[in-house]
Amino acid sequence: MASSAPLLSGTIEPDEELPSLPQGNIGAAPSGRTAPPVVLTPGQGSSPNAISGGGIGNAEEGGIRGILKQSSHPMSLAFLYLFRSAAIAVYVLCGLFTDNYVLSIVVVVVLLSLDFWNTRNVAGRTLVGLRYWNEVDEEGESSWVFESRDPSRPANPIDAKMFWIALYAYPVGWVALMIVSLLKFNISFLPIVLLALVFNLSNVLGFTYADRDSQKRWASGVASSGNLLGFGFGGIGGQLVGGMVKNSIGRVLG
Repeated sequence: MASSAPLLSGTIEPDEELPSLPQGNIGAAPSGRTAPPVVLTPGQGSSPNAISGGGIGNAEEGGIRGILKQSSHPMSLAFLYLFRSAAIAVYVLCGLFTDNYVLSIVVVVVLLSLDFWNTRNVAGRTLVGLRYWNEVDEEGESSWVFESRDPSRPANPIDAKMFWIALYAYPVGWVALMIVSLLKFNISFLPIVLLALVFNLSNVLGFTYADRDSQKRWASGVASSGNLLGFGFGGIGGQLVGGMVKNSIGRVLG
């Protein structure tokens, strides 16, 4: 029987040298200067869009939407401008939709009445904390009564600013419309303009004096609480001044 030849003949050559693997230094002492760690928090990104997100958000807060969002009483503020703007819009544009003179007058008068009531009883009380009304005593003498919010609870700056702008700006618009009516000799609509001025100027005078009365009462309250010279003259003087102011205002507005 013939002898079998070996399967592998010759010598085995070593393989090529493998590339050395990278070696780390885990657990070893750091060498050299290392970069500080970066901590990412939710809502914070490194892209330019993320960095400029605050500016975009501030831009979106502007305009009517931003004002209503910052207001403490957005519904009162919205209806204040709605009634006032609607009355002027119907007065100016009524000729484009109808030739009925009576219907136009009725709609404008209704809007003016709603605006007068809303401004005096709702908007003034909620937006700036002021209210006024007229009382007639048993002797038949009328006097104006002013009500104000506690000074420790100030009004929202946005609400106060927008309220006073609406209170003084819209009468100027009605004065401009009256001048236009006189220049065009459009006497038929002049009574509506005069009625609008009566309503608007009544609220202007009422809230202006209510604001002054509130400031005077606050000042007299501070003086009385300080007990000037220890004799309480501040409280007595404040009451006298308040009574004199109230009587003089009643004569002016009455």
